[in-house]
Amino acid sequence: MAFVQFTDVSLAFGHRDILKNASLFLAPGTKAALAGPNGAGKTTLLKIAAGILTPDSGDRAIQKGARISYLPQTGVVYRGRTVYEEAEEAFQSVEALIREQEEIGKLLEASVADDPRTLALVEEHHRLHEAVEGSGYWRRRDRIREVLTGLGFDPGDLDRPVEEFSGGWQMRVALAKVLLENPDILLLDGPTNYLDLEARDWLEDYLRGFPGGFVVVSHDRSFLDSTITQVYELWNGKLTRYEGTYSAYERTRQMELETLLKDWEKQQEEIAKLEDFIRRFRYQASKATLVQSRVKQLEKIVPIEIPEGMKRIRFRFPPAPKCGRIALTLEGLSKAYGDKPVIRDLSLTLDAGWKVAFVGRNGAGKSTLMRLIAGVDRDFQGTLRLGSGVSTAYFAQDVAESLDGTRTVEEEALSVCPTELIPSIRGLLGAFLFRGDDIYKSVRVLSGGERSRLALLKMLLHPANLLVMDEPTNHLDLDSKDVLLSALKAFEGTVLFVSHDRFFLEELADRVLELECGSVPRFYPGGYAYYREKRAALDAESAAGPASGASGKGGPGAGAASVRLVGPDGTAPRGAGSSSGNTLRTPGRALSWEEEKARKAAIRRLQKREEEILARLETLGAQKSAAEAEMGKPENYSDGARMKRLQEAVAALDAEAESLNREWEDVALKLAGES
Repeated sequence: MAFVQFTDVSLAFGHRDILKNASLFLAPGTKAALAGPNGAGKTTLLKIAAGILTPDSGDRAIQKGARISYLPQTGVVYRGRTVYEEAEEAFQSVEALIREQEEIGKLLEASVADDPRTLALVEEHHRLHEAVEGSGYWRRRDRIREVLTGLGFDPGDLDRPVEEFSGGWQMRVALAKVLLENPDILLLDGPTNYLDLEARDWLEDYLRGFPGGFVVVSHDRSFLDSTITQVYELWNGKLTRYEGTYSAYERTRQMELETLLKDWEKQQEEIAKLEDFIRRFRYQASKATLVQSRVKQLEKIVPIEIPEGMKRIRFRFPPAPKCGRIALTLEGLSKAYGDKPVIRDLSLTLDAGWKVAFVGRNGAGKSTLMRLIAGVDRDFQGTLRLGSGVSTAYFAQDVAESLDGTRTVEEEALSVCPTELIPSIRGLLGAFLFRGDDIYKSVRVLSGGERSRLALLKMLLHPANLLVMDEPTNHLDLDSKDVLLSALKAFEGTVLFVSHDRFFLEELADRVLELECGSVPRFYPGGYAYYREKRAALDAESAAGPASGASGKGGPGAGAASVRLVGPDGTAPRGAGSSSGNTLRTPGRALSWEEEKARKAAIRRLQKREEEILARLETLGAQKSAAEAEMGKPENYSDGARMKRLQEAVAALDAEAESLNREWEDVALKLAGES
């Protein structure tokens, strides 16, 4: 069995320990995630496993013939070949095996049957034959096309020069090559960073069926939960293994971290007390022995460390300025690049406060529509109108790369900082984990995650009520994503966003706009799970035949409606946004998502009111009993004025109770009708 193992491995960069006596075992069947805060050394560990870096101490063992493939996080640049030719380079090692097999074949032709070396040659020839057959070399053309297509390349892209593609697409080529090598062990550092949802789904399926072992670093929780069965955590130089999904690891780790923080706080209190005692009595001769005892106690304490990387961003978006009910209106919006239409005749009205996800394959026009709405691109046909009082803030997909590399972190933040916020800029930088000397770092040396955090901070400095965010989660680690998600969920303004992180989509979106080149856009008045459910139903209906008017590119409303509204069973939900000319079928249907949501909200209000009524009736009963008890006391019933006041109080309690009982009956009838 092929395996990679290292034992008691240690590595330090200067005074910082990256690995301390770490042990790891990888074999076919290993499906593991490598977790840890930014800067913990995850990439370094993968490079040691791949044999690229040599540790300071410890043992690394690899079975002879075991094949290991490593995908770096960034830095891959290809030139001089087509996409297909570059992918075919993955089979170079197999071609070397074929040449070796041919050489052994020639030796066998010249060998003598009873020569002792002949058996060894036959066995080696058989081993090489099995390796070549298992590599998929003889059907490599189909395999290359299958993998590249799965990762999002169109058939026409395969013959294009690879240097025509952006860095993100070149990383997809690198991932394709690693997968095509068909190794025993895969080491994947951030494979999902540059993939859209469709490509991530494909990679999920690939890894679930992969017979070898793999270790993956990813900031996509849904992707990890779908593919891995164990987690290795690198923290403070220590490598710890956890069984189960990534979410199970997070729950376990959160409990451990809470315990660690409590222990740290207790230790800080103890240290403070010892230091205070030493400071107060250091120069008193009568206390010299006690002071010396405290000094020794202090020296024996092993400090509990909370790594900087485990500290979280804490921020909220500024309150959204007040605006009208409508955030954005699009009427006949069209955009083309040359002869290629990207957005065609899009009409849609979005209400303030909605959180709308734009979805669709690469090239469907998501980023283009974002730029149009943000006002970055004004070359379009049709009408784009912001609502009354609406102001926008735009986070572009490549905004982190557009930061000024000649500035420091502090200078870059100050370049857009309103005058009134300048005194608090360092506090804001600290909230985004730029602390101490970090604010003097040159922007050009920042990591992808640090650049994204700085870009988010720059957007935060300009209060707006319409956030237009194109891939805000790119390069953010899971903790930073969670904090951003919480801030956006609490934001009362409108959010339009594109993300390839499924968990982020499911948690934030309350509506979905699906874009597709050559087809009428579809608007789904529900969250991302609702969208996936209805999208699957439409696909199934389309596959069943062209008769249905709610599927495919044509059908009722396709020519007249600028946006097709998709509710239960493909119908158009009432009150789910506006769309001129929409003619999707509505009779004889179940409740729409919006209606079902309203029904449930009504039930919750009735139930809450019922609880309030019952609680008040109980209070009234107690007050009446107390008043009647007072009426029974001799000192009260002998006092006419006092008795009159008590009788009036009881009558008032009875009247209120009667009114509440009538309301209770009405609420109960309504609840019965809604159930």
